Amino acid sequence: MESLHFLCFCVTMKRKKARGGNRMHIVLLEPEIPQNAGNIARTCAVTNTVLHLIRPLGFSVEDKYLKRAGLDYWKLLDIRYYDGFADFLEKNPNAKIWMATTKAQRVYSEVSYGAEDYMMFGKESAGIPEEILLQYPDTAIRIPMLEAARSLNLSNSVAIVIYEALRQQGFPGMLREGELHRHTWAADAKHR
Repeated sequence: MESLHFLCFCVTMKRKKARGGNRMHIVLLEPEIPQNAGNIARTCAVTNTVLHLIRPLGFSVEDKYLKRAGLDYWKLLDIRYYDGFADFLEKNPNAKIWMATTKAQRVYSEVSYGAEDYMMFGKESAGIPEEILLQYPDTAIRIPMLEAARSLNLSNSVAIVIYEALRQQGFPGMLREGELHRHTWAADAKHR
């Protein structure tokens, strides 16, 4: 599996050089559910976002549910592993980290994201520990929801935040228009 990760890293580095340098980052602190991690990996692959996984993981990277959720996007993914939060900080010393948490005072859509920012999400059962959050009061963000609800699904939360950050950057390197498979937009518009 390590050779697969090395291959993914090499392919992604070529893509990064071809598109230009700036990329956003999703950080998962001790994720527990393989399907969530797989969905997030797919989101990162289609948005050219780096995925950082901080151990311990609640699953094996060989997990069939993880692989199934990511489908055939693994070859597009730049994924990096760390042995704890301290290891992550040591290897990313200048990272601007947005802490996504239900405990934050600011809404995710009311902040300005940079082109190389990191968005960190905690494990499904507990979120980011408060001891870490206290170190980042100015970059703690939340997604609005009803008071009676505990939290959104992790993979949905990641998608909401990363797409807002990418929207603010103008969706760099991403397709903004699609094409029909059996028709053309111009021809079908005449039949309305």
